[in-house]
Amino acid sequence: MTFWHQALEIARVDLVVERRLGETIRIVLPFSIVALMVFPLAIGMRVTVIAELATGIFWALGILFGMQVALRQSASDTPERRDLQALLGVDPAARFVGRIISGGTLMTGFLLALLVALVVLFDPEARTGAWWVMITATLLVAVGLTELGTLAGEVTTGLRSRSALASLIVAPLALPLVLGASQSVQALERDTGILPWILLLIASDLALAVVGVALAKPLEEATR
Repeated sequence: MTFWHQALEIARVDLVVERRLGETIRIVLPFSIVALMVFPLAIGMRVTVIAELATGIFWALGILFGMQVALRQSASDTPERRDLQALLGVDPAARFVGRIISGGTLMTGFLLALLVALVVLFDPEARTGAWWVMITATLLVAVGLTELGTLAGEVTTGLRSRSALASLIVAPLALPLVLGASQSVQALERDTGILPWILLLIASDLALAVVGVALAKPLEEATR
């Protein structure tokens, strides 16, 4: 099998496992929407304040619960599955790319669903074109957060406190993604250029992709 055939097969298997487990749709998404509904209670149900804070709330919850999507059970391999993939000659870099494809698909769906819930619950005011910027930033954040979660999951493979440690790794490294996404929308509202912030998101995604592919084989050998 070619590199991309391997990557697509890994992605397909991950999505099949996730469909059976249903972590993202049945657990993470409902809890994130409940968390979204709690914010008005904390700030006294003031509509103007909710409208002003809506995008910030979205990114905060998106990163927080997005880490759970990136570190879901279906994204982790058992030792037996790793051994089988090694015997079949699966390229570690192809496995990383496959995880990005499957995880990015789930992450994008999760963040877009959360964005729809935000609009339905809070009806935030937005300038013309702001939603296209928001969607573009959401797609770039979804890819970057998936890459971070995949790398953190590989680094913590086999550890007893894997989920907690991986979250501690992802949270600080996700700051460029949060900054780029939030400031791109704010820049549009201030009538300043959004290009630097979009480029920051693209550069972060590309850097994480290069690091992930480069470290795929060493990390696989270290976890055996």
